[in-house]
Amino acid sequence: MKLLAQAAVLLVAVEHVYILVLEMFLWNKPAGLKAFGQSQEMADATKVLAANQGLYNGFLAAGLFWGLVTQNREFMLFFLACVLVAGIYGGLTAARKILFVQALPAAVTIALVLAAG
Repeated sequence: MKLLAQAAVLLVAVEHVYILVLEMFLWNKPAGLKAFGQSQEMADATKVLAANQGLYNGFLAAGLFWGLVTQNREFMLFFLACVLVAGIYGGLTAARKILFVQALPAAVTIALVLAAG
């Protein structure tokens, strides 16, 4: 169970590195436009804001990686809770799919980490 929980934490961390790349570097490129359903004009106008948002996703990933490296369960749970809250907020205010892409994996991973003790 512990290995499964660690693998899930790793997947959530990697997902947030991917989000960082999309938001910081690909926001107004074809991959970013497709991922976020933006027009070129809107993406160009919000590029700086998206980069800032991407940086925060990187901090979430860094916290999850650090929790894995140190095997600090509380650290992992804290950053997973941050991901969950961000996913719920994003799902309610930006796009419903964020609930399934970000919040749901965080919630499942929290359950796995708790079950692994």
